[in-house]
Amino acid sequence: MNATEAAPESNKPPARDAIARWWRIALGDRQKPAARGLAARLRRASVLDALAEPAVHDLARRLDLKPTERNVQALLRVALVLAWVREDDAHASLAQRLGQGDAPRMSTLRFQSLMRAEGDELVAVLRRALALADQRCNVGALGSDLLHWSDKTRTTWSFHYFGAQAPQTEPDHSYAQEPTP
Repeated sequence: MNATEAAPESNKPPARDAIARWWRIALGDRQKPAARGLAARLRRASVLDALAEPAVHDLARRLDLKPTERNVQALLRVALVLAWVREDDAHASLAQRLGQGDAPRMSTLRFQSLMRAEGDELVAVLRRALALADQRCNVGALGSDLLHWSDKTRTTWSFHYFGAQAPQTEPDHSYAQEPTP
């Protein structure tokens, strides 16, 4: 099973870890010219420009992504957004950082707009959101969320934005039948 197929929660941490490792190596240390240059190129990149970067293909290999249209779009979302992150914060997701404070860093209306965004618009809105979060968040969590962007991800982000714990997926026992006497 590849990283973007529907999978149990236990399959997400490896993608999260692989993305965080890739970011630390490729983009994390902006004091290094290679990381600074790659981040600058990805921040300005078109889709074709991003796909011409060896580091983007390295990320695809680390995630064991099959070359499908859906996987390519997910890969591009991850690479293009993570190029804007300057600091990994293991304690706060981007949604948590956006919702922090008496007056949240991102207004509720802008957050609702973010939750409705798709495709290229999602990448653009997330770039602006990162600026509001001081370009700091949990890199692995953000990357994994972008790789698996779905209604479930949006639900989790909504709970995190409002400072609540997201509900855990529970098995459906609604069809379990009681033994008849």
